[in-house]
Amino acid sequence: QLQLVESGGGLVQPGGSQRLSCTASGGKIRHFNIGWFRQAPGKEREPVSCHSRNDYNPPYEDSVKNRFFISRDESKNTMFLQMNSLKQEDTAVYYCAASILPGSCVLRASEYTYWGQGTQVTVSS
Repeated sequence: QLQLVESGGGLVQPGGSQRLSCTASGGKIRHFNIGWFRQAPGKEREPVSCHSRNDYNPPYEDSVKNRFFISRDESKNTMFLQMNSLKQEDTAVYYCAASILPGSCVLRASEYTYWGQGTQVTVSS
């Protein structure tokens, strides 16, 4: 059973940067498509980005394009989300997820079986 644990959340000022990490255990992330999702207060969970096993052109939700960057380090069994130029509207609980489904990753939560517990990111001055 794959287990995912996020870290790196916290309070950051608008315009700042933050890097989230998600370390896997119980399996190797190279076998999975991975994704990051977020949920702001009073809103539904939304996709941020995903990264396929063999595809190096990850899709991004429109509001984070050119600001957020997803990556993975298979030697560390860890995935990352680098967040730059943060805005107050980026405030949310961020979740990492993994999908065993074949093919390229998709930005749809229902495709993902394994989820982390979430880490809070608050963007505020």
